[in-house]
Amino acid sequence: MPLLADVPSPGPFQLRLSGGGQFGTAAWAGVDGDVTQLSELREDVREALTLGGFPSDDRPFRPHLTVSYKSDGAIRRALAGYQGEPWPVTSFALVSSAEGRYDEVASWPL
Repeated sequence: MPLLADVPSPGPFQLRLSGGGQFGTAAWAGVDGDVTQLSELREDVREALTLGGFPSDDRPFRPHLTVSYKSDGAIRRALAGYQGEPWPVTSFALVSSAEGRYDEVASWPL
């Protein structure tokens, strides 16, 4: 997608999973680390897509990894104090999601 090819790179950064919580019945793991760079990348991607005619919502950005769509106290308790190992973020990707499958459409280096 040419719109995303021009997104400015914040440069590589590191993230890790940390803590967790619940949205409705979905359990999630939080994201920690260089969240400022992640937020800048997210905003630049959102702006490029908006300029390209793709609408977006105004909900606050809360980086997370959905772990389960079922309410489960054991998962929430296990995530509450979790601190994962950091990993390098060196690219971002456009992913297609359909019927539980995720396919990378394109990716761009940071």
